[in-house]
Amino acid sequence: MTDPIELDPVTSITAAATGEPGQRTFYLQARDDDTVVSLLLEKQQVAMLSLHVDELLDRIGGAPADDDPAVPDPSLLDLEEPVVPAFRVGQIGLGYDEARDLVLLQCEEYVPSDEDAEPVLADPGQVRLWATRGQVYALARRGEREVAGGRPTCRMCGEPLEPEGHFCPRSNGHRAITELS
Repeated sequence: MTDPIELDPVTSITAAATGEPGQRTFYLQARDDDTVVSLLLEKQQVAMLSLHVDELLDRIGGAPADDDPAVPDPSLLDLEEPVVPAFRVGQIGLGYDEARDLVLLQCEEYVPSDEDAEPVLADPGQVRLWATRGQVYALARRGEREVAGGRPTCRMCGEPLEPEGHFCPRSNGHRAITELS
């Protein structure tokens, strides 16, 4: 296995998307003093990361207050250009070092699996990011905003509404739904 990339601690961390709703690409990006690491994520991974960060913070003593000076403003956590992903994330693990009061995000590279074939990647990448409670709390808030910033969903079937309309399977395709609210 290649040596993992480790930012210990990060000076900033964010989850953000580029592109238009329906065509967005999601990233997890972190920086320490010298290095910027960008990783490709799926929208659902960003949503689940935000949820699990909140659960972890509850278990280790609670989330900081929004107005805590140790919490970065989520609206300012933009991606640093150029965004060049190291790899697509398959798994994300969360941990906590009580002695250092730091949260660990460990990201493993996605490895396609096919029972009949050899693994495509013999040496998947790994990134370990150490961040403060305030940083991961802000990461979760930014991630929630990014996920919510996509296309509106149909209130009947939950599928995304396209600007040109939507044929809802719950109406058997008999009625186009064009309202976006």
